[in-house]
Formats: sequence, structure tokens, C-alpha cells
Amino acid sequence: MDTESNHSGYSHHSRGRQQRERRHDGQKSVNVTVGQPLLGEDSGRGEEDEEGQDDRWGETTTAVTSERSASFEDLAPVGTSRIPDTVKPNTWIMIGFYLSCALGLFAILTPPAFIVLPQVFWGSQLEPCGVVCEGLYISLAFKLLLLFLASWAVFLRPPRCDLPRLVEFHALLIVLLFFFLSSYWLFYGVRVLGPQEKNLLGVVEYAVSLVDALIFIHYLALILLELRQLQPFFYLKVMRSSDGEMRFYSLGTLSIQRAALFVLENYYKDFPVFRPDPPVVRKRTRHNNHHQVYSVDGPNSSTVSQSQTLISTSTNYKERYYEEAEHARKVRRRKARLVMSVHDAFSQLKRLVQQDEEWKLPNTLHPREAAQSIFPLIAQSLQRYLRSTQQAHLHSMEEIIQHLTLCLTHRMSPQAFLEQYLHPGPPVQYPSNPYGVWTLVSEESVTSPLRSDLTFCLQCSDTQLLVTVCGIPFLKLSETFISPNSHRLIVSSKPETNL
Repeated sequence: MDTESNHSGYSHHSRGRQQRERRHDGQKSVNVTVGQPLLGEDSGRGEEDEEGQDDRWGETTTAVTSERSASFEDLAPVGTSRIPDTVKPNTWIMIGFYLSCALGLFAILTPPAFIVLPQVFWGSQLEPCGVVCEGLYISLAFKLLLLFLASWAVFLRPPRCDLPRLVEFHALLIVLLFFFLSSYWLFYGVRVLGPQEKNLLGVVEYAVSLVDALIFIHYLALILLELRQLQPFFYLKVMRSSDGEMRFYSLGTLSIQRAALFVLENYYKDFPVFRPDPPVVRKRTRHNNHHQVYSVDGPNSSTVSQSQTLISTSTNYKERYYEEAEHARKVRRRKARLVMSVHDAFSQLKRLVQQDEEWKLPNTLHPREAAQSIFPLIAQSLQRYLRSTQQAHLHSMEEIIQHLTLCLTHRMSPQAFLEQYLHPGPPVQYPSNPYGVWTLVSEESVTSPLRSDLTFCLQCSDTQLLVTVCGIPFLKLSETFISPNSHRLIVSSKPETNL
């Protein structure tokens, strides 16, 4: 049986068609108005009422949207929509970043300054160098341009992490660049500005040598910060303590804090979002309080030793088995109900669009309005499925409507809409899952390099990651030559004869 959904003020013929649908006898119809909360903690009936009803849930569900001044904002959200906490770098991190940028800009502007200052102070007294200086000017300009672009691509990145200690190679490069520029400026002041050097060619060559040295420093930074970690020396076993989910990563020679940063970057995209196990409601039986004491020393033992064992005769493992099986059955039933309701809602909207095209009515229904019109048809089944699969805290009503609007805008299938809820993705997919502040727990200094058999923890408010470092073993390959004639099969072409 078909279901009809009417948006507020959509068309007069759809309201008449809905009234004819509601006259049918023997149909179970649920009228859902706009102001009725669909996604609250109370869904109208309790879980006990839902479990007691029959499975004849495929009957018609009619969603009636009122023409009064009401909106879908009146609906209660799924769970609690938590806004992610925006964790920004602290003041010292930003100061260090801006100082590094200023030092890099000062290094790039230093070679042109070496050439401009003599021309400003004693321009008419300089010895002209002609074509040689002009060629060096062109070389200097292109080198500075390439150096600026390379520095922008490698270093000019806003800070995205707050590490407990300084990155040793970053600090080494900044100190090296500072002393390098200081030495060049000191030599320039003593040998060029002090004696008022008139040889312009020597000054230009001095500036070009500075640019060449800066390019070599950039090459060194590229090796230490980017290329050094590419060759794998260790593999990391990362296990989430709450559910035992594990992932393995290969990594090069890094410090503990940079390895922890690498683990967190991959955690938010590789690990599935954590869903706590559903609470197991155990039923009290008369066997739960019955225990027997068995003596391991035999019936003739006169003393009660520590080897006596308390053995429970209850069948809790059987109860847990049946409860888990019942929960799995309930999840499958709610999943089937959700799939059918979504397919019916999409089919109904498609029929309405086709009828409007046949009657040549103007298509004035916006994708978001269409999503809001069919949302009540899937709200109850979706809410129950999310609660049974422990996903209610991951999705809010507004996010579901936005996802439904996106699917309708791009003419996606019902299965594409359901995929986000049937197969939960990584934590980065859910804005309602806040990115907390992580704490690195290590017995060694966080600036120490990785080594085999090292263990450290990453702790958040509700998550703990245990990282175990193992060294990749030394691999040795040997070669064995096999002669082509050693494994040939000779087949005789003569027919067999009977003796």
C-alpha cells in the first residue's frame, strides 16, 4: 500500500489524494503532525510495547504535515547534539610560529638588501660590472623566487598540534638559520659597510653565495623533517582499550611525541567510531543465589584449605548468549524496518514528482522542503535503529535532514542515504564527536627516538590508545639457481605396445 506525504502548501490535488487514501478500511494509519516529537527519548510507546507488537509493520504510514505556522525545528533532536570543542594552539605556539615566519622572511630579504645598501649609501662611487652583474641579478631573482615557493610549500603551515616538547629538528634548523644569518650580516658589516667596498661585483657574488647557502639549508630541512621518516624501521600496534579495536602502522625513525601525533592523525580516519556495547538486562532467576562449595582435597579432609573453590551453579553464560541473540534479532528487525521505510519514502516522493510532471505543474518544491516532507516517514524507524545500535549520540535531527537534502539534490538512491547509518564510519565523519585533548603517557622522555619494545599510551576523556613499538626485523634474501633442465618432463611420442 502506498503512502502519501504532503508538504505545507505544496498543491491542492495532493491533499485531496491523501483524503481518498485515508478512507480505505482495514489500514493502519499513523498521522504524524509537524509539532509531534519524533526523535525524543520517548517515542510515544516504550520499548516494551514495541517488543510486544507483531511484525506486521509493513502497513501504510501516512505523514500529514499541517498548514499552520509550524516548523520541523519543534522536533526533539536525536540524543544530545554536542558541539565540538574548538581546540586552538596556545599563545606560545603561535608566537613561535610567527617568529619562524619572520625569520624566514628576513632570510629571503637579506640578499636583496646586501645589493641595495651599497647603491643607496655610495651609488655613484661603485665600480660598474656590466653584463656580469645583470646575469647574476637574474640568477638571484629566480633563486629567491624558487626558495620562497619551496619554503611556502614545506614550512608555511599553521600549527595543527600542540606537542608537550619542542620538535628537536625544528629547533635545530631555526637556531642554525639564525646563526647563519648573523654570521653573514656580521661579515657584511665588517668587510662591506665598514670599509665602504666599491666593488659591486664582489657584493653581488656575496649575495648569491648567501642564496645558495639558504637553498642548502632548505634541502637539509627537507631531509630531516620529511624524508627521514619515510623509510620504515618500526611498526606500531595501536589498540583501543574500550573495545580492543587494533590497527598496525609502519613508521620511520621519529621521536615518541611525533609518533603519537602520527597515531592520532590516523586514528581519526582509520578506526571505526566507538559504540558502547548495549546494556545487558539480566533477568533474576532462582539459581542466581545458589552456590555450592567443593573441596579439592577430598571428602575426608579434616581442615578447610585455601584450595576450596566457590563454583556458581547458575547459567549466566546461557542467559547472556540468549540476550545477545535477542538483541541481534532486534537490530535486524529494526534495520529491515528502516530500509523499507526509506525505500517507501523515496518511492512516494518520486511518484509525486512524476505526477506533477504529467499534470504540468510548476516544480516549486525545494530539496530541503522535500526532505522535510518525507522525514517524518523515516524518523521513528531511524531513531529506534540508532538507539539499538548505540549511534543516537552521533546524529542530530538537523544533520539527518541535511544528509537527506544532499541525497535528494544529487538524486541518490535510498541505499546511499542509508549507508551512513548502517555502516558507521571513522570519528572524523561525525561533527558531534568532539576532538578532545589527548595526554601522552610515557615512561621515557617524549623527545627520545622510537625503539623496539617501547610502549606508551594516549589518553582522552573517554578513549585510551595503547601503542606498542616493534622493530622491523633484518631481512636477508638468498638466491638459489635452478637449472632449466632439472625439472623438464620428457614425453615419448611412441605408442605403447602390448608385450
